[in-house]
Amino acid sequence: MKPKRIRLFVRPYCGWCHEAADWLKERGLEFETLDVAANPEARKEMMQISGQGLAPVIDVDGRVLADFDTDQLAAFWERLQQPAG
Repeated sequence: MKPKRIRLFVRPYCGWCHEAADWLKERGLEFETLDVAANPEARKEMMQISGQGLAPVIDVDGRVLADFDTDQLAAFWERLQQPAG
């Protein structure tokens, strides 16, 4: 599955946020980074889609994972690859 749109909501000094971005880059995935500390609209949207204010939050074609580490991101990504059923 090649996602159409990946958005990563981050905070500048968040280690997990940087690890998530590196994880995506290592796999050659293009994504949009939204800094929720600098952009109040991005923070508001992150809270709406995830129900919380903790970063990172990733939105892959409308499927959301919030407040995660790279092991959780890998498991989430694997679930995305499974055929819908």
